[in-house]
Amino acid sequence: MLYKLWRALWKEILLLKRDMGGILIIFIMPLVLIVTITLIQDSTFKNLEGTKIPLLLVDNDKSEVSKIIKDGLKKGDTFDLITKDLDEAKARQAVFNGDYQMAIVIPEKLTENMNQSIDIKVQSIVSSLGVGETDTAAVQRELPKAKEIHLYFDPVTSAGFKSGVKSSVNEMVATIENQKIYAAFQDQLGTEDDISFDQKFIAFKEITPKGDDEALPNSVQHNVPAWALFAIFFIVVPLSINLVKEKNQGTIIRILANHTPYYVHVLGKTFTYLMICMIQFLLMLAVGVYLFPYLDLPKFEVAGKLPELLFVTFFAGLAAIGFGILLGTLTDTQEQSAPLGATSVVILAAIGGIWVPVFMMPDFMQTISSFSPMNWGLNAYYDIILRDAGYVQVLPKIGLLLLFYFVTVLIALIYERKKHSI
Repeated sequence: MLYKLWRALWKEILLLKRDMGGILIIFIMPLVLIVTITLIQDSTFKNLEGTKIPLLLVDNDKSEVSKIIKDGLKKGDTFDLITKDLDEAKARQAVFNGDYQMAIVIPEKLTENMNQSIDIKVQSIVSSLGVGETDTAAVQRELPKAKEIHLYFDPVTSAGFKSGVKSSVNEMVATIENQKIYAAFQDQLGTEDDISFDQKFIAFKEITPKGDDEALPNSVQHNVPAWALFAIFFIVVPLSINLVKEKNQGTIIRILANHTPYYVHVLGKTFTYLMICMIQFLLMLAVGVYLFPYLDLPKFEVAGKLPELLFVTFFAGLAAIGFGILLGTLTDTQEQSAPLGATSVVILAAIGGIWVPVFMMPDFMQTISSFSPMNWGLNAYYDIILRDAGYVQVLPKIGLLLLFYFVTVLIALIYERKKHSI
């Protein structure tokens, strides 16, 4: 049996040697793809993270509140304030034309009306409590109408970005109003206690569950494992075509007539294409480690993680091979296997988070993505790269990949046996 397995393996190697063009495509296509996609995405990340977003600010108040809002927006590294001499109509048109992503319009007399509103409310409360000196005329005054700060967004702006900006502006305005209310009460009650209004009792501290010396995820850490996984699964196409050719040329009949079980034929293909998968992954790693720094991209760090990465690659390759064997066994012509294999791989990549992160998908798509073998492999890579996971931590995902291989190969063996049974 070992001799037959060796002959099956050697047969696959000879077949691959006869198709050097196909071999070059298998290895070169993923390398071109990973370089192109990473360059595009890294440029996008740099535009979002490294460059401030231009923000039009129309200040019709020109007083205390608008100054505090300006200072608050300037403190962060997100916005580049542009205070051109524009009115609201021109600012709105500039945003809707796509010249700017957003604009903030501060209304006239915002500070004055806020002070009046606070003064009237505080006077009313103090009067009802019967403490301090009451200004009857102030209590009887009519409250100013509520003011609106207008936020204009480019129609293509994401809902999450809009929500974040509105929350930030709302927090600044609420803080200003609270400080003024406290100051008004101090004035009315005649207290001279020095209370620090800037110090909040509850604060937020952002903590990333990683070591302090670990680099944050970047475009390279996403694209190297993601597109390596895509390349590994893309061998489904040549593998399924190879199986269809053998059926059409009568090779399978000769193998079975020589008393060689079909599973030996399957194992020969598994070992051969598994070597291809491992070589593909090593080439992708080499690009991330050695080529990307010359392209002004972050270097892909693999120090101390290579054995675990190869461990995941081995089982990801098995899952891809099992899928290719299943498609090649079920289809009868190359016209069926080639488009079916390519389309199915693209669909598995799309729902598996290779192109769009899973958390950005609708809830029902997030549920569907959990059934994609690419998602299992990608999450296992992420566990190792981003969470310093070891062999034990990735075993659940490895188990799913191995189960996928066994199930697909088992279906192929059962189908082939029934097809050739008399």
